[in-house]
Amino acid sequence: MVDGPRIARAVREILLAIGEDPDRDGLVETPERVAEAYAQLFSGLSEDPAHHLEAAFEEETRDLILIRDLPMASLCEHHLLPFTGKAHVGYVPNGRVAGFSELARVVEGYARRPQLQERLTAQVADAVYGELGASAAIVVVEATHTCMTMRGTQAIGSVAVTSAARGVFEEDVVRRAEVLALISRGDKA
Repeated sequence: MVDGPRIARAVREILLAIGEDPDRDGLVETPERVAEAYAQLFSGLSEDPAHHLEAAFEEETRDLILIRDLPMASLCEHHLLPFTGKAHVGYVPNGRVAGFSELARVVEGYARRPQLQERLTAQVADAVYGELGASAAIVVVEATHTCMTMRGTQAIGSVAVTSAARGVFEEDVVRRAEVLALISRGDKA
């Protein structure tokens, strides 16, 4: 659980440390607002996002299921600055399928933690592959990192792309290439 009062005290200290007056009109409620925001932004710490896949149901299809462009927002654990973008989640079922919204909840659950994009991508792939007992899983995440666009290199417009493949997609480069082509086709559709 997030300790709201402790976060509010820390934010007040940050405001003082940067030379701001936390008692001025525009900042009076900022520490509490940040604490409320952090409770939501880090809500994934108090859950196992893979549990959303427990609601899967039996279905004999063995064909690719792919959801593109799931919106995703997280906070980079190195600077606690946002990275935002989209996740693409695909899998080949092995007798069990999950509801589409459950896949979105898995992405959101792992994103709502201090996170690395690389870890987020792998966690979603592992959850889909493991919890569903899928024959294959693939996850691609495309994101813009505020820590790169607002500070440091200030590489505005840069997009980081990470992918994780499990099962058949990890072993069969032709099948993996087919799915990656379907994902990239989304930009042209």
